[in-house]
Amino acid sequence: MSDGPPSSRPASTPAPEPGPTASGAAREAAATVRHGHDHGHHHAGHPRARAVVKAVALLAATAAGGMLILRANEALTGLDTPARTGSPAPAAVTADAPDPGRVLQIVAHPDDDLYFMNPDLAYSIAAGHPVTSVYLTSGEADGINAGSGKAASTRPDKPAYAEARQNGIRAAYAKMATGDRSSAWKRTVIPTKGGGHAEVDVLVARPQINLVWLQLREAGTVYQDVPDSLHGLWDGKVARLESVLASGSPVRHGFTYTREQVVQTIVGILERYRPTTLRTQDPTPGRFHDTKRYTDHQDHFYGARFVQRAAEEYAAVFRNRPHFTVQNYVGYFNGSLPHALGPGEAKDKLDILDTYAWLDKENHCGSEAGCGDLKVAEHPSGNGWTQSINYARGTGTTWLTSDAEHGLWAFKVLDGQAALWHRDGLIGRWSGPVLLPGTGMDQGISTVTLHDGRIAAFGTRTSFGEKPADYRREVVYAVQRAPGSEEFGPWQSLGTPEVSDADWTSDISAPAVSADGTGALAVYVRDGASTLRGRVQRPDGTWGPWEAHGGTGLHGSPVTGTDGAGRRMVFAATTTSVTGWLQPAPGAPLGPATPTGLPETTLPITAEGREGGVRIWFRKPGSGNVRTALMTADEGLKATGLTDLGGLQGFGAVTASGHVLAGRSAGGLLGADVGPGQPWQRSPLMFVGAPSSTMTGKNLVSLAVVGLDARLYVTSSADEPDAYLAPWQPVGPRNTAP
Repeated sequence: MSDGPPSSRPASTPAPEPGPTASGAAREAAATVRHGHDHGHHHAGHPRARAVVKAVALLAATAAGGMLILRANEALTGLDTPARTGSPAPAAVTADAPDPGRVLQIVAHPDDDLYFMNPDLAYSIAAGHPVTSVYLTSGEADGINAGSGKAASTRPDKPAYAEARQNGIRAAYAKMATGDRSSAWKRTVIPTKGGGHAEVDVLVARPQINLVWLQLREAGTVYQDVPDSLHGLWDGKVARLESVLASGSPVRHGFTYTREQVVQTIVGILERYRPTTLRTQDPTPGRFHDTKRYTDHQDHFYGARFVQRAAEEYAAVFRNRPHFTVQNYVGYFNGSLPHALGPGEAKDKLDILDTYAWLDKENHCGSEAGCGDLKVAEHPSGNGWTQSINYARGTGTTWLTSDAEHGLWAFKVLDGQAALWHRDGLIGRWSGPVLLPGTGMDQGISTVTLHDGRIAAFGTRTSFGEKPADYRREVVYAVQRAPGSEEFGPWQSLGTPEVSDADWTSDISAPAVSADGTGALAVYVRDGASTLRGRVQRPDGTWGPWEAHGGTGLHGSPVTGTDGAGRRMVFAATTTSVTGWLQPAPGAPLGPATPTGLPETTLPITAEGREGGVRIWFRKPGSGNVRTALMTADEGLKATGLTDLGGLQGFGAVTASGHVLAGRSAGGLLGADVGPGQPWQRSPLMFVGAPSSTMTGKNLVSLAVVGLDARLYVTSSADEPDAYLAPWQPVGPRNTAP
């Protein structure tokens, strides 16, 4: 959250400064088609249905090969309602339950986690996952713990305000974990790998909940150039950044850190907690187009860059550790996007912010500094932040794919490298994860099958240089050596449409990729100017230049699919609708940006070629319901059959293959719809990023997620009426225990 003077805090400021695309966003209501399959109803005893169910059972039993299997049907018991904030951790359902994994969150200021990582945070705690949150700065701001009405008459005291914010965070976490904001903490001091000291707070009733306070100076302003800040330290404008110790902290002696010492301090935290899921803020949030101001607080994204750099070193140096995934979160700009959370989730999120804000002013913490953040108290929802959560990366649903022999291939990023899992054939054994050579990979891999049957994987890669200006994000791809081979060629760079990080903070989206009817590959990204850019592969294998395809106010990552005539379509969300592009014929250049007339949607969108066109799925703002529409091209780009499919609330990407639709439900678990006439159901899995699914042959849908333990889980379902999901199968060994 903003931690500058009151003018930059939500208690006294309007929403973040809108660019041309964020102002005046109309909030429309609308409705969206089931799965595009008109299945007739079949009784479960129908011979064909029995045969398919038997085949699915055989597949699950054979492919497991002695590995653990989740008994999904048993585990679904008692999971019909979302986990509520403060609810106790559910009991383990079976001895085969997944490794819970360990979640480490690193944010710039106290409350960034509550505003931008919840409800993921609350769901992780409620499910019993070990959770540690690390705060890089003290969040001391101007030292005035008061709302705008009393700010002028309140004496500034930065150490006391930092303490009040700590007290508010401890109360919020205690409430999420135990239901009692006054639940006791044990507070200790540890030396850091950077040569300073950190405070570590352990919740006595739930010792797997930890808070780590690094207590560095914050910038004190959202945009302005302040050398004594994480930004200034990163850019080399200051050689060292000093600490600002909270009053009441057991850390008694101040310290300073160089840039490398901050990196090493975070490396030491990673080494200490050995996370399987690392949550950070967005290192490349972009800028507003008219003012060129950042769309997020400078502490947020420069803090995230320190984390990004430290995670790279941790992965390279420490080998005896578990694999880990990274999830980046959108910050301030959430307030300019359609609300991603339904009423229940938004209320639970606001309740926790109310606790942090110390609304009742009762001295439950016994501190003269105060028990919470009174700057937040007059407007705890921030600038609409409690009504949203959005992932900055890792929202794509095309990372699982099938080959001509019914084998499965899954691609996610572990430890900063692309990880590959493979099942040979329909009932073969799984292998993986195998880390493909090449580091610096960002979350979000997209796959496409070439005309010769090989698989190509696309993503983005971040690199660091000797100078701050060397920070760079580029599009890269790797191609399978031969169909069915687990060997891939080296990552090849397609560069970036951005001029430099100084222009738009390397703000390019994850790539969307598809092949048209001629077999030509094309890759598309949303650039920092919120327009669509793309490159097309030529027949000789070389690539054309980055082309500008226009569009305005695009957000998130674009998606693409090919219709029955081999024409490519591309779609991207804005704050009010969805913009589309149509290739008039296979091999032709992409046409101009075209309004689809669809209502506003939360991020992200999913697209798949089917029914002769390209079907897209997205969520209804303020609801979590899934909507769908079929995009056709015979008479120009048109949306037809907008339908609301309902769902289990929740947020984020949905994946669709055959009759199966799946995505994150309220409570953080996987919600799945397995066909018309059947109720939505929850599966007992919490996961990172987005699920992915694919057709395996003509009659089987395969579905996969990566759990908070950084382990792949797969299931399948017959593409028939009255089908169900087979038991979830974890792939590979359990991730290394701490």
